[in-house]
Parts: sequence; C-alpha cells; structure tokens
Amino acid sequence: MNHCHSVVAVYKSHAEAEVAVKELQQAGFDMKKLSIVGRDFHTDEQVTGYYNTGDRMKSWGKTGAFWGGIWGLLFGSAFFMVPGVGPILVGGPLVAWIVAALESAVLVGGMSALGAGLFSLGIPKDSILQYETVLKTGKYLVIAHGTAGETDQARECLARTNSESVAGHEPVHAHRAAIAA
Repeated sequence: MNHCHSVVAVYKSHAEAEVAVKELQQAGFDMKKLSIVGRDFHTDEQVTGYYNTGDRMKSWGKTGAFWGGIWGLLFGSAFFMVPGVGPILVGGPLVAWIVAALESAVLVGGMSALGAGLFSLGIPKDSILQYETVLKTGKYLVIAHGTAGETDQARECLARTNSESVAGHEPVHAHRAAIAA
C-alpha cells in the first residue's frame, strides 16, 4: 500500500473540483487539511479583487460563485500573482505555506512561492513543475494532506471523482530515508 502524506488531484473544470471537495467532505475528511488552487483568468471578465470575511471569500468575476461556495468549506484564502503561471486563487492551508515561503524569502532552487508551498508539503520538484503547467492551462488542483491513513482515504475518495489524475506524495524526509537505506 502506498502511504503518502499528500495527494494531488487534477480537474479540468471548477465544477469537477467542487464535486471532489464535496466528496471529501461527505467522506468525513478534515476540511482543514484540504487546499484548492486554480488559475484565475478569463478574457471576457477579469476578477477585480477579493476579500476574506471570516472563513468566506468574496470575489468578483466569472468564477466568483464557485470560489465563494468552495471557500465556505476551506480555511484560508488568497490571490497570488505567480510568475510564469499568472494570477491564481488558493484556498486552504497551502495559503499559509506559500506566505511562509514569501516571508522567509527562501525559495527552493528558484521555485515560485507556489512551488515552495507545494514543496513544503513533500511534493517533489518535478511534480511541482507539472502542477504549475497544469494550472497555466486553466485546470484546478485539489490537495489533501495529513497522516498516511488520512491521505489514503482521500486518495480512494478522489479516485472515484472525474479527475484527470490523482497522485500521492511522501514527505521528502521519508523519501530521502528510503534512498539512504
């Protein structure tokens, strides 16, 4: 059994990502351990801003209703401009890891702040580059993290949704220990 500590699922649309978040919620997954990332670009209607009121984010634009509904379930929200990726909206604990990377100004190996946040979840650099490419094309990431048992549950749940891919990632220190052994 592959015991990973983060699981990343890729979705073509915000509607599919929303279904995945609701599936995890119904399965009893801890919503405090769930993040979502999506590029926010529309040629016809740009998001002009957002604000966070308590745990609920308000945004304007084409996907405002989607992001507002999802933000009611997740903890933490932010809008970032990521060089090479563009404007992204992030909900969940990944926000804190991105902010920590920005505040420490220690971006691993030239990674973006998003990449550094994902790296702190134990996601390897080659996978981070793939996820940034996925975001550039307008797709969405749903990221669950936790103990091996929690992420195994999340992986099984996400595998039942209409995702393009579901991948598990072990903590970097566990991977290094396995290589050393």
